[in-house]
Amino acid sequence: MANNNEKDLEEVLEENESTDTADKPADEAVEDAEKETENEPESTAEEKLTKELDEQKDKYMRLAAEYDNFRKRSAKERLDISNTTIGNTISEILPVFDNFERALNAETTDEKYKSGVEMIFNQFGEVLKKLGVVIIDPLGETFDPNIANAVNQIEDDKLGENEVAQVFQKGYKIGDKIIRYAMVVVANP
Repeated sequence: MANNNEKDLEEVLEENESTDTADKPADEAVEDAEKETENEPESTAEEKLTKELDEQKDKYMRLAAEYDNFRKRSAKERLDISNTTIGNTISEILPVFDNFERALNAETTDEKYKSGVEMIFNQFGEVLKKLGVVIIDPLGETFDPNIANAVNQIEDDKLGENEVAQVFQKGYKIGDKIIRYAMVVVANP
C-alpha cells in the first residue's frame, strides 16, 4: 500500500511540475494581456474623445444650419409682411390713382389744368414704382386668369383667340403678390 501511495504521490508531483511549466507561458500570456488592456484604455479614451468631438461638431453643424434656416425664413417673412402692408396701403390709394388717370384722359381746353393733372399723375406713378408696384396692363396679350378677371367676352375677327380686347381697370402687383386684378374684355374665347 505504501507503494501505491508513493506512486500516487510521485504522479501528483510530476503533474504539478508539468502544470508549473505549462503555466509559465500562460502567466506570461496573462501579463501580456494585462499590458495590452492597460494600453487599450488609453486608445479607448482617445477614441471616446474623438467620438465626443465628432458628436459636438455634428451638433454645431446642425445648430448652424438651423440658425441659417431661421434667418432666411425670418427675412422672407419680413419681406412678405412688408409687401402685404404696402399692398394693403396701395389698394386703398388705387381708386385715387384711377381717378387721376380718368382726369388726365378727360378732354379740356385748359392746358394749365391738364398739365397740372399730368404732373400729379406722373408723380403718383413714380411713387408707386419706388414702392415696387408694377402696373398690369394686359391689352393685346393672351388672357391670363392669374393676373386679370374677364368681365365680358366678344367676338372679333381682327383679334386672336383669348386675346384681351379692352382693359376696364388696370391691375397692380408688388413682387409676386397681386394687389388688384385687371378687369378685361376677352375676344374670341
